[in-house]
Parts: sequence; C-alpha cells; structure tokens
Amino acid sequence: MKKPDFLVIFTLDDQRYALPLPAADRVVRMVAITPLPKAPDIILGVVNFQGQVIPVINVRRRFCLPDREIALTDQLVVAHTARRPVALVADAVLDVIACSAQNLIATENILPKVEYVKGVVKLTDGLILIHDLDKFLSLEEESSLDQALENRAPENRTFETS
Repeated sequence: MKKPDFLVIFTLDDQRYALPLPAADRVVRMVAITPLPKAPDIILGVVNFQGQVIPVINVRRRFCLPDREIALTDQLVVAHTARRPVALVADAVLDVIACSAQNLIATENILPKVEYVKGVVKLTDGLILIHDLDKFLSLEEESSLDQALENRAPENRTFETS
C-alpha cells in the first residue's frame, strides 16, 4: 500500500490551492516586501528570510485572479523549487492534509496543457488544484529574476522574517 501524499492547503479569495508538503519549508506571517526593480511582473519583490533573500511570487497574477492589497493577515508560504527558494502570498494557510492516491488526479488526465498545476485532489467538499512550483516561472522569468537579484541595491537587503 502506497503512503499518502501530504499537501499544504492555502486560500486565495474563496478558492483552495495546495502545494506538496516536501516543497513547503514553513509558513510565516506577512512582512514588508522590498520591491525588486526589473523583476518579472509575477514577482512582488523580496524578503530576507533568515539571512537569505527570497523572491515573493504573486500567485494571483499567475492564475489571473484579481489583484488586491496585501493585508497584515496574509501569510507567506516559504517554499522551494528545484532552482531557488521562493515565498508565495496566501490569504490563509488552512491545513496540511494526507491525500491517498485514489483522491489524486494527474493534470494530464484532465487538461493536458494546463500550466503550473501538477494535479487535482478530490475531497468531499470540492476539488483543490495542486501547484507545480518548478513550472511557476518560465525560463525567461527565471533569467530576468536572476538578473534583478544580482543588481539589487544594498539598502534593499534589510527586511527579515522570523
């Protein structure tokens, strides 16, 4: 019998989303985000997390959801891709759930061309899209982000989360 997959569940507006637990490092309260000039449009800026400068991804823009002001009640999901650490802005992080294989549907079985989504989990109260962080940034966005991070001014390196 296969072990269940664990997922971190978070919300944007009234929609629930998930990340595979191994990709999520921790959840922290919202902090000031330092703008990052010349970063891709999907990047809100950077935060200093335990001495490491981490880009903050605007998941709303990636999924074409309406923009809204960031609130102090929002949370950052500090996670990592194969290439870098990232932080995702979430309205709220709800839970970590165990998900059995029979409740998981691979994206290619539903919509083969869907970007950024690894799969869907079926729960009794609805469906949740599972993000694929490794595909969140295009190669062009990755390159642009690398360049913006290299060129950031020293005074923009001070905000820190705990």
